[in-house]
Amino acid sequence: MKFIQYYLDCLSHASYLVADETTGRAVVVDPQRDIAEYLADAERFGLTIELVIETHFHADFLSGHLELAKATGAKIVYSSVAETEFESMGVADGERYSLGDVTLEFRHTPGHTPESMSIVVYEHADDQVPYGVLTGDALFIGDVGRPDLLASIGFTREELADKLYDSLHDKLMTLPDATRVYPAHGAGSACGKNLSTDLWSTMGDQKATNYALRAPDKVAFMNLVTEGQPPAPGYFVYDAILNRKDRELLDETKMPTAMTYEQVRAAIDGGAVLVDGRTPEEFAQGHLRGAINIGLEGRYAEFAGSVLPSDVDVVLFTEPGQELEGKNRLARIGFDRVIGFLAEPYEVMFSHQGDVQVASRLTAKAFDERASELTDLQIVDVRNPGEVEAGTIPDAIPIPVGQLPTRLGELDAAKPTVVYCAGGYRSSVAASLLRQRGFADVSDILGGFGAWDESRQNA
Repeated sequence: MKFIQYYLDCLSHASYLVADETTGRAVVVDPQRDIAEYLADAERFGLTIELVIETHFHADFLSGHLELAKATGAKIVYSSVAETEFESMGVADGERYSLGDVTLEFRHTPGHTPESMSIVVYEHADDQVPYGVLTGDALFIGDVGRPDLLASIGFTREELADKLYDSLHDKLMTLPDATRVYPAHGAGSACGKNLSTDLWSTMGDQKATNYALRAPDKVAFMNLVTEGQPPAPGYFVYDAILNRKDRELLDETKMPTAMTYEQVRAAIDGGAVLVDGRTPEEFAQGHLRGAINIGLEGRYAEFAGSVLPSDVDVVLFTEPGQELEGKNRLARIGFDRVIGFLAEPYEVMFSHQGDVQVASRLTAKAFDERASELTDLQIVDVRNPGEVEAGTIPDAIPIPVGQLPTRLGELDAAKPTVVYCAGGYRSSVAASLLRQRGFADVSDILGGFGAWDESRQNA
């Protein structure tokens, strides 16, 4: 058997290739939208990808099933409960599929979503202990899939939590303890609240250590898994719906269009958003007026999907050579309206210095000094609720960065404002968004809450 796990750090997303090396027949499970790596490995190992299997309709990324099916001729597979607008094959609960000696068994595991399923992988058809189970978002390492993401489109979190408990106990925890567990996500994903940095585990380890699996009964389980979940990024519903639809395919080799300064400014004046993908430090030293800083070094697509509408044109500002990366990473969440990038960005800023701004970033000490001097200082904590509960700066207004676009009315654009997060990435996103929305005096805290808390302890 050939078994490959692919892990995309910026979306905490795991996908898989499973093949029988004797027959050369292969499947890919939960693929990302840019598919070159799967195709390269299939060619390298002499494999034919015949199925593209989706464990569910993903909310946190736009899956590559259509791209991979087009490139390989593979059939797209979902649970028989799923309904798609494109041609797909439904598999029943308990159905098996042979790749040769390597055999897959599909188990319906609803709860995270109604159509969720898991795939039990047998290296040999008659093995008593499976090699592993691909659990999608039903079971993570250290956590289970959150049941509240579909609450806004027809299902309550209580209904899905009830189904998830039964799926875990009747379909997954019945597997032998030695069965390896391979989920679709790891730490950092908003699809759960306690995901491990480990990329795989065993069923026995999860039974012993996973807080949700150790719940004494269904009521306790439902309370545990519905409490304290991080806010879902704004694009989640958009992607969950788009993953069901027939849509345009991504050409991951196609460069976005190079644009002059005049073309970029005209696009922005017409409603486009300029996304600056440099680090917060580089952005602070100088950026074009109105730019929103979402650094490519971080969780770029996730935060773009959190603060940008899905229906606006996007112009990229990147370090030269990173334009294609910026376009493709936005495409991973279905944000395909990248109309171009600013050509020769540093030359443009030099020749249009009147349109260049710097961003105020305060040390913890400078922030304390400013807070003592200004009675009307507006402090905004853009971390998630769980982080805020562990400690916050006095009088800070808690608004997670992903909720900022819809909660701007809670803030006063005329007041001097200081934004902070845990380390400085999210606060730069938030501060730049506030400036773009008309807040005149905005700073963020270098090193975030950690730096501020440390300075207080050392004072």
